[in-house]
Amino acid sequence: MQQISFWKDKEKKVIDPSLYSSRAEAFSKIIAQDVESAKNVNKRTQIRKFYDEVVRLDSTAKARQDEWDNILPLVHMLTAKAAYAKGRKLVSENFVQFIRTAVNQVETPGDLAVFAGFFEAFMGFYRMHGPDK
Repeated sequence: MQQISFWKDKEKKVIDPSLYSSRAEAFSKIIAQDVESAKNVNKRTQIRKFYDEVVRLDSTAKARQDEWDNILPLVHMLTAKAAYAKGRKLVSENFVQFIRTAVNQVETPGDLAVFAGFFEAFMGFYRMHGPDK
């Protein structure tokens, strides 16, 4: 799986211009292809649970900026939740890698906001390329 890179220039906080378009669509296609090889993985409802969690954490980080040190470990827990879902054959290895790669880039509330935006774009494309359910 290709790597996700949020930033064109991290120091200047310049987001990769293609992150929310072609990059999100490319990742949605990769995750959608896994559905063809394993029938019950990567259902939209399962992927949506992860998206909802990222949005919740992003909202919490924006509302309680002084609690970032307590929020960041919860962001990293998404990797463990994805691994658990894979163990239950609910998501594919590519989805686990998608979460892991994104989570590993989150160091600040701003990074989390970019991740949430990327995941939102991904979900839009996944609706088009992914399974019907």
